Amino acid sequence: MTSTKINNKLTQLFATKKKGLLNIYFTAGYPQLEDTRTILKALQDGGADMVEIGIPFSDPLADGPIIQESNDAALHNGITLKKIIQQLQGMRDEIHIPVLLMGYINSALQYGVEKLVSDLSELGVDGMILPDLPVDEYKEKYQDLFEASNLSMVFLVTPQTSAERMKYIDQASSGFIYVVSTASTTGNEAKDLAGQKEYFERIHQAKFNNPTMIGFNIKDHASYTEACQYANGAIIGSAFIKMLGNSHLLEKDIKEFVSFVKQ
Repeated sequence: MTSTKINNKLTQLFATKKKGLLNIYFTAGYPQLEDTRTILKALQDGGADMVEIGIPFSDPLADGPIIQESNDAALHNGITLKKIIQQLQGMRDEIHIPVLLMGYINSALQYGVEKLVSDLSELGVDGMILPDLPVDEYKEKYQDLFEASNLSMVFLVTPQTSAERMKYIDQASSGFIYVVSTASTTGNEAKDLAGQKEYFERIHQAKFNNPTMIGFNIKDHASYTEACQYANGAIIGSAFIKMLGNSHLLEKDIKEFVSFVKQ
């Protein structure tokens, strides 16, 4: 069974709203170093149900060129994990939706996992997604720490994940299961969701303990609606980052983007 010890804004959201959830990913420190809070607030005001804040990394293997470029730009701007923590100070005075941090285990190790978990818990962050953290390592080294701090850990499944492995991942997860729609990187325009129906149906029938969110290549109202047929909601990253890179009026454009997706 999934952990019953965790009760945060993320688990509360899934307890009250089962369908049509929209999770938006953006890279901290992009387009400008100090845009992080502005984007977070605009996403909430625009109607996003939850937000993933990306921790920029020099070699983000799972990410396509759009998110990679935003990582490079943010690092060039001077973003660090320490800076992100500073930017999120006091966020719960104005942010009431679930907030997760997504990054690579290297960043967490450099910062110090115990210190990071403590700092995130203090900020009111609800969970983490660390795609390159092995489930076994999490269970052995970090699960007790995360649960004691009321932080969810989200793991990913892909079209290549076996049914047995999915069950194991479900048992370790404590927020939602991140369903990667394709075996490619994020933002791969060549792929659409139509060919993934068999995989999504398998996920839909799996009877997970955790809710599911479909990500990778969700980019507009049509792909969001399609994903929501098979899961509790969808995650948009590259399409949103692309919009940010072209935006001249961040807050207005962010609200319009969310409205366009949710319609």
